[in-house]
Amino acid sequence: MDVQRILLVEDEKNVAEVIIQGLEEDGYQVLHASKYEDALYKLQNNKVSLVILDVLLPEMNGLEICRNFRLLGYTDLPILMVTALGSPENVVLGLDSGADDYLSKPFKLIELKARVRTLIRRKQEITKQVQAAEKRLFTYKFLEIDDYKKIAYAEGQDLNLTSTEYRLLLLFIQAPQKVFERSELLDKVWGINFDIGSNVVDVYVNYLRKKIEKVTPIKIIHTVIGMGYVLKIEN
Repeated sequence: MDVQRILLVEDEKNVAEVIIQGLEEDGYQVLHASKYEDALYKLQNNKVSLVILDVLLPEMNGLEICRNFRLLGYTDLPILMVTALGSPENVVLGLDSGADDYLSKPFKLIELKARVRTLIRRKQEITKQVQAAEKRLFTYKFLEIDDYKKIAYAEGQDLNLTSTEYRLLLLFIQAPQKVFERSELLDKVWGINFDIGSNVVDVYVNYLRKKIEKVTPIKIIHTVIGMGYVLKIEN
């Protein structure tokens, strides 16, 4: 299991030591910096799961640092801002600068740990959702299917498929160059596992071809005589 690495940007030595000790007791690895340049170096050279950022820092304050991190591309990195400036106006300033959460000093370590766990868990959940969505995007040559939105494209144009046509193309695009027998297509697209003595497969393959060929003249669904159909581009 990967160790969660936290970047703590805090210039008060005593406060930093308490936070570091508490987080390390919970199994986190803590990188400490007291000003922007050191914090940026550590961020760029380590896989960081979360940043705890004090607002009142020398040279560059936490609001500016937070904005800079976001501008540098760390848009999905959880940032927890901590400060003695706990008025509603300062909380709003912190959140508007790009922070995900805001904790006013003085705070109990148990509360800080809870905020850290929540932010890391939220980031992990978002990452899983993004990865799941990416896995549901299928492409082959000029064809693309977004299975999250249930939309199929040819050359970037929506094919406006019916649900049956969509399921048929989805099956093809997940196994390009594989020859599908009619019986397999009946089973996987229509849920029929026996020969119904119908040409329904041929009819829907023809529907699908016509919609694709309205966009491009390139033939991509081919008949394999005596066997079935295959998705491929012939040389």
